Amino acid sequence: MFWIGYFKGEPHEFVLVYRNGVVTRRGQGISFFFWRPSTSIVCVPTGTIDVPFILNETVGSFQAVTVQGQMTFRVTQPETVANLLNFALDPDTRVYRSEDPEKLSQRIINEMQTLFRLELQKMTLEDALRQAGEVAQRVLGQLRGVDSLTRLGVEVVTLHVISAKPTPEMAKALEAEYRENLQIKADQAIYKRRALAVDQERRIKENELTTSITLETQRQQLVALEGQNVRAQAEFEAAATTVRLAPFKEIEPAALLAMGLKDLGANAAKIGQVNITPELLAAILQPATKAGPRPAPPATTRV
Repeated sequence: MFWIGYFKGEPHEFVLVYRNGVVTRRGQGISFFFWRPSTSIVCVPTGTIDVPFILNETVGSFQAVTVQGQMTFRVTQPETVANLLNFALDPDTRVYRSEDPEKLSQRIINEMQTLFRLELQKMTLEDALRQAGEVAQRVLGQLRGVDSLTRLGVEVVTLHVISAKPTPEMAKALEAEYRENLQIKADQAIYKRRALAVDQERRIKENELTTSITLETQRQQLVALEGQNVRAQAEFEAAATTVRLAPFKEIEPAALLAMGLKDLGANAAKIGQVNITPELLAAILQPATKAGPRPAPPATTRV
């Protein structure tokens, strides 16, 4: 029939049925027939509702910052909300008859924005950008204790900050400062690497110099040792020659000359020509005198 309707509530909806201003039915997700001319249906969603938000605030250093995020809330006392806001809907189209359901989300966002503003005004721009998540958690704890939301019968479940951004000009300034700091660190790393390379090169040169000094010292010791060996060998040869010639000191010069001639005769095959001067022959034939022998004239030998 045209005057009789049927309404089927969803599991996440709390339904209140008013007839002539009196609640005749109430319950979570109830279904029923109703008399259209005198019945009003109020439907309050009790599931979680996600509300995105964008806040434009100013930090303590008078710099603008934009906070973007998402808030999730739910209605814990649907009858209280229904008494304060109009959640009546058209049973056929299920469209609310007023804009009060949207005002509920805006009221919560207003409370949240006030708390965000108080927190951000205590911070500098850099701290606000770094600690946006921590600020959101503090604001969430404060929202759960706000009396106006408690009396309204709603509870904020979660609060997340997706991004916190400064103005484009300030963002470029912060990027430039951070970029300069990175460049300074890069330069310091380069200088440190160069200093390390110079130190390593100095150590290499010191090692080379130490090695050269060691080699020269060893060479000097080697030369001194070789000189000592040559000198000792010469001394030994001189001593041996002295020992070998000692027996010839007791022999007469004429005898020594005769012995020399004898050796010449023994090696006559190796001698091509021998010239004996008259002086040499006289020295051989002349007997020794008391004054001592005369020195023998040299003999000329040609090979």
